[in-house]
Amino acid sequence: MGRYRNAGLFVLLAVLFGASFVAIEAGLGPLPPLLFAGIRFDLAVPPLLVYSAWRYDAWLPRSRADFAGILVAGVAVVAANNGLLFLGQQTTTPATASVMYGLNPILAPLFAVVLLEDRIDLRDGLGILLGLVGVIVIVQPNPETLTQGSTVGQLLVLGAAVAVAFGSVLLRRFDTDLDSVPLTAWAMALGAGLLHVASLALGEQVGPGATAPSVVVALLSLSLFSTALAYPIYFGLIRDIGPVRANLVAYLVPVVAALTGWLLLQEPVTVETVLGFLVVVAGVSLLERRVLAVEFARLR
Repeated sequence: MGRYRNAGLFVLLAVLFGASFVAIEAGLGPLPPLLFAGIRFDLAVPPLLVYSAWRYDAWLPRSRADFAGILVAGVAVVAANNGLLFLGQQTTTPATASVMYGLNPILAPLFAVVLLEDRIDLRDGLGILLGLVGVIVIVQPNPETLTQGSTVGQLLVLGAAVAVAFGSVLLRRFDTDLDSVPLTAWAMALGAGLLHVASLALGEQVGPGATAPSVVVALLSLSLFSTALAYPIYFGLIRDIGPVRANLVAYLVPVVAALTGWLLLQEPVTVETVLGFLVVVAGVSLLERRVLAVEFARLR
């Protein structure tokens, strides 16, 4: 049942992360990027800490590995990833940002080879590349969209992909005793503090319309569902199936974002979206070929 549980959590994570793009788009105008990212985690930390204290006996960090894991997750996966991503999205197109951030599943295996001494064979590499091709088919970047916006914005989004890939792989090196929920809560608390410090250093100011109902609803949905619920799932998958496979969720996020736009904004689902989804499924299936072979054998 463990593999079915992880597969279900993987799909749920893709839904939560993919749906977050609508909320981020609604809040980035009135709220400056780093402050917006910080408040996102401010609202998510209290319920996670309360749940951790109620659910787990060992919810406070005690060992050196606990503090090291919190530091890596808080700095790289929470603060650097979200800070760079929110900053970069201000000056680049969504298509370009999707492709840049879609490099995350390609970067994670490279870091895993160096930091964890993992091995990636030819078929694994082909599966990873197929996933990226599927993302490109879905977002359809062209020379015009790739040149719109600033080069700095594109590099910031790429930096976010590097941060989350590096942090998720490095996290596997620390044998922490904390469960994924308390680890997530403490990492978010650290990351939120760093984001607020950076926001103050840049002199960010709240714009008009920050308290509009649409912005408040977007912020609450982003904080509670795509953060407080999504990030413990993400860190749990890193522990259970490894950072390389967990980061494949970045390939499904554009698919979910397209479906969310169709459901909430009546945006059409194109043939390219369907084709790209099939290519992504082919890439993920190639990476999970051993698990699929076992399941097909059981069905027979």
